Amino acid sequence: MTQSNSKTTLWLSGNEAIARGAWQAGVTVASGYPGTPSTEILENLVTYNDVYCEWAPNEKVGLETALGASFAGARVLATMKHVGLNVAADPLFTASYTGVRGGLVIINADDPEMHSSQNEQDNRNYAFAAKLPMMEPSDPAEAIDMLKDAFELSEKYDTPVLFRTTTRIAHVKGIVPVGDRQIGPVKVGIEKMPAKFVMLPANARARRLEIAKRQENLKDFVETYSGNRIEWGDKKRGFITGGISYLYTKEAFPEASVLKLGMAYPLPEKMIAEFVREVDEVIIIEELDPFLEIHIKAMGIPCIGKEKIPAIGELNSFILKKSLGVATGDVFPPAEVPPRPPNMCPGCPHRGIFYNLGKMDVFVSGDIGCYTLGYLPPLSAMDSCVCMGASIGVAHGMDKALGKEGEGKTVAVIGDSTFMHSGITGLINMAYNKSASTVIILDNRITAMTGHQPNPASGNTLSGDPAFAIDIEALCRTIGVKHVTVVNPHDIPACKKILKEEIARPETSVVIAKAPCVLIPEERKRVKKPLSSLIDKCTGCRACVNLGCPAISWTSLTPAEAKKLGKKEKQKGYARITEDMCNGCGQCLSVCKFEAIAVAEEK
Repeated sequence: MTQSNSKTTLWLSGNEAIARGAWQAGVTVASGYPGTPSTEILENLVTYNDVYCEWAPNEKVGLETALGASFAGARVLATMKHVGLNVAADPLFTASYTGVRGGLVIINADDPEMHSSQNEQDNRNYAFAAKLPMMEPSDPAEAIDMLKDAFELSEKYDTPVLFRTTTRIAHVKGIVPVGDRQIGPVKVGIEKMPAKFVMLPANARARRLEIAKRQENLKDFVETYSGNRIEWGDKKRGFITGGISYLYTKEAFPEASVLKLGMAYPLPEKMIAEFVREVDEVIIIEELDPFLEIHIKAMGIPCIGKEKIPAIGELNSFILKKSLGVATGDVFPPAEVPPRPPNMCPGCPHRGIFYNLGKMDVFVSGDIGCYTLGYLPPLSAMDSCVCMGASIGVAHGMDKALGKEGEGKTVAVIGDSTFMHSGITGLINMAYNKSASTVIILDNRITAMTGHQPNPASGNTLSGDPAFAIDIEALCRTIGVKHVTVVNPHDIPACKKILKEEIARPETSVVIAKAPCVLIPEERKRVKKPLSSLIDKCTGCRACVNLGCPAISWTSLTPAEAKKLGKKEKQKGYARITEDMCNGCGQCLSVCKFEAIAVAEEK
């Protein structure tokens, strides 16, 4: 991507603005793991010149890579969603002690309302726990400016900086003024600083005192930082807010006095006290946890917060007015839209596995990915889902609890990217401690759920360069699994036979269901032969319908059709395949016992 002069404005999403801001700030290394709502940051940053970008196997590795680049003096960006920071928490807390050389900013994308997440945690709490400054923009334009401030703050105060966004900020579009690239002030190179970077207890104790000094120094910074500002208005009510909640507050109460906090932590206590003195009532507006509320009340300031403002889900201006007993006027509630349950794509290779598992007496420990949808009807074939990589540990734990004489068998289902992320160590544990569970690795050669990012088994990098593709079968055998079988998940009967054999085996086994995602570029180019229903042969058994494929629907027979086809009275309808949606995977063909499905062009 070419440079733009400082007068240029672009129409960017929050994630696109963060990528642009990182490039402008002189970032030369960026590492992370894809996860909505943060994914598009690295996907956009990799298109800029002079920045090395990578997808790491997981967030811990990504942050450790970023920390190493910072030790070398580079300005560095690490990206992840909120649950990813849990994975990276180990290096995060110690990075607070080591500090940095080149500026290090860690993007943390929270997901209020759980649009694509298994929990709704508020990661402002990490800033407090790890004693790290956290910035929080409220729109794309502010994100690009605030990111530059974050790198300067990182280098001035020798600290990693947390940069919190949310789903709305990440994906909303706005007009963003952009500028040119500036190189960081630290010269890149090796500078040995063992007392700073080697966290033996003696060094760590000294660095702990440095953190205390940093916290004191930051108190002066936050009082004058331009991201924290008072906007005076009607002083009957004063709102303290930040991030996306600031926009909701301004929309709902445009005439009110507002203290906008661009720094979520530490807080500008003098500014807060000044604001509070001038208003009659203080109301804290924030999504999720009462983070600001708790810290402001700890200052001895009475305020209204979560007793009126919801602590669950996203806020909006309608909710704010309603919560505070104000007439909503021209602010309308969100429109009711028809339910649109998520579903695996037509031709998804995961569907056949769950179709088989749903017919077996097993406990299915699931994981994070497209295949989590195997929980939903009509497949209804997933019994637990905790976090990335947990499927294997959960299955192993249940197996040990049930014991050799216990009833029931456990099966773990995990995708190839999730296996690389944090499933390998679980399988090592399973083989080492002699589990009798079966692990099914759904190998579709891509990180599909977050938008088809490559992973160490895909054969290419984030920048599109060829890379060694890990041989999952060989890896499993090296770990110590004796019984590893590769199956075609589209061949449902053959797959069922293998699954039954491996699940019955009294020791650790792995089944690799290997078939590419139908949406990756190579598959999109493949000439597809869609299937079609043969209505005259369909008996209405619904076996194909029970696959839950979006291309297959149940259609009622009219009396005239029933008479014409000679159907018995009890048959009320037939399975209909929408050829335009069909990817020709053949799963429905493999379960139909009545030859009522054929290749469309051969009908």
